[in-house]
Amino acid sequence: MIDFPTWAVAGFWGLVSGSALLLGAGIGYFAHVPQRLIAAVMAFGSGVLISTLSLDLMEEAYKKGGFDSTAIGFVGGAAVYTAANWLLARYGAKHRKRSGEHQAQERQAVQQNQPTSSDDNGMALAIGALLDGIPESIVIGLSMLAGGSVSIVAVVAIFLSNLPEGLSSAAGMRKAGRTPIYVLGLWGGIALISGVASLVGYSVFSGFSPEVVAATTAVSAGAVLAMIADTMIPEAFDVAHNFTGLITVLGFLVSFVLSKMGG
Repeated sequence: MIDFPTWAVAGFWGLVSGSALLLGAGIGYFAHVPQRLIAAVMAFGSGVLISTLSLDLMEEAYKKGGFDSTAIGFVGGAAVYTAANWLLARYGAKHRKRSGEHQAQERQAVQQNQPTSSDDNGMALAIGALLDGIPESIVIGLSMLAGGSVSIVAVVAIFLSNLPEGLSSAAGMRKAGRTPIYVLGLWGGIALISGVASLVGYSVFSGFSPEVVAATTAVSAGAVLAMIADTMIPEAFDVAHNFTGLITVLGFLVSFVLSKMGG
């Protein structure tokens, strides 16, 4: 049996979880999935992520670094994500996760305000997708620091949450007139970067103190929670309405069961 370096294993599992973005994007662009189903899947993915960051990431961060490192990292991650998301919204990437007509309207507004721009809001969408995907992928690499083996629960949870993200965003991009090359190229690139981010999460932080690792884990958790509240829940509630809470709870339960099975 070939014994691969741990950093390569971290990159592989990051790529596996990131591949769900490309898979979801392909389904969302070509399959014309009903919006209500997309919203339901988005709510389910939100519940999965909330469970993972609550029961896995934050608990692990607290065990390694205590309350101070965990609290500072958690709030800091949310603050950085919120600031970056606010800036991207000004350049036309506010509705990058929406499956309806929001992206089309946003793209048209940017084109009207910037008639000489050939890129409209394409770059902002790409940076926004990167902003949403990086914190989750780093978590996979960080999860390997303790014993050298990946947290399968984290990989499965992130895979399950990435699928609806790519699905919803690609459906909205299709309605905004984006080409298949742009959409699949964007999400394929993010999937590759997810693998790199996971590799970096392990390689860079393997030599740092437990407090630094704890703070970094909490930063990722804070950024993920802010992302859920800012981009995933709005899309789910906009279509699923009163069923959003129930579906989110089911997603939380599935992730909870996986964590107990993994433990």
